Amino acid sequence: MPNPGPSTQRPDIGVREVAALAQVSPTTVSNVLSGNRPVREATRERVRWAIETLGYRPNLSARNLRLRRAALIAVAVPEIDVPYFAELIRNVVQAARERGYTVLIDQTEGRLEAERFVLSGMNPGMVDGILFSPLGIERSEYESRRDTTPLVLLGERITGSGIDHVAIDNVTAAADATGYLIERGCRRIAAIGHQDPRGGGTAPQRTEGYRQALEAAGMPYDPALVIHTTKYHRHDGAQAMAEILDRGVQPDAIFCYNDLLALGAIHTLHERGLRVPEDVAVIGIDDIDDGRYSTPTLTTIAPDKAAIARTALELLLDRIADRTRGPRQVVIPHTLTIRRSA
Repeated sequence: MPNPGPSTQRPDIGVREVAALAQVSPTTVSNVLSGNRPVREATRERVRWAIETLGYRPNLSARNLRLRRAALIAVAVPEIDVPYFAELIRNVVQAARERGYTVLIDQTEGRLEAERFVLSGMNPGMVDGILFSPLGIERSEYESRRDTTPLVLLGERITGSGIDHVAIDNVTAAADATGYLIERGCRRIAAIGHQDPRGGGTAPQRTEGYRQALEAAGMPYDPALVIHTTKYHRHDGAQAMAEILDRGVQPDAIFCYNDLLALGAIHTLHERGLRVPEDVAVIGIDDIDDGRYSTPTLTTIAPDKAAIARTALELLLDRIADRTRGPRQVVIPHTLTIRRSA
């Protein structure tokens, strides 16, 4: 008999049949489907293979009705068209689908009223939980939060908020980027992307990492080389790079606080007749897909976006299942990806 496809599930296929094919217990299959208990990745992959092979589809409506859940989670980010967030959301959607959840996507644009709406539960009862990447909310607002919708923070560090949180170590990431430029002989390194502290303050953390790397190498920290940007788009990087050059400053390297700023900076350098990396080396953070195809290709700090999405979702599902446990803070590793711009 030919193998049935996912849309042709036989009526006799259930959890026990999936468990038998995957050589695991029915409980393990249920844990993979619900995401409420940890399962080894190799075991999870075997269960997924069995599910697809048999064309099994769980009765999510019955399960969710029994558990009084909507099987809907929300992801709220500042801008959905920023490549980093788009790639992160894609990973969240994939991980959520595997666990029987649908994802609602919201864009806050970093506006306080929009972020407060997310913090208030986004119409409580509509979603089972929220993954939230904030920009402007202060710690006091998290600590005084009354809504009980499970919430996991992404990216911004809200120290002492008592809320689950997943992020990379921004200080170390910035120090690694700056340290790499120092190792390759750069001595006048500018930084593009500083912002005044808001909420958890990713920008000040990256400025601190930049500063620490300079100090570790015995190099002076020059505030004139740290350029403020309102946002982190390509044109912000282009304008910041123009500002540096218009001052008559000639850095030999640029550390940009994200890849879009770096791509904008490279654009201005090309327009001014400067070669990258021969005259000015450029490095960013995020490892967005655009950086693999820029000219030159972009050296960057690469956070494990798949791990961020998977870990954040697991924390959220754990919180949905048990709202009494203490908050967890998880730091996701990053790597230096060397390409032609540095």
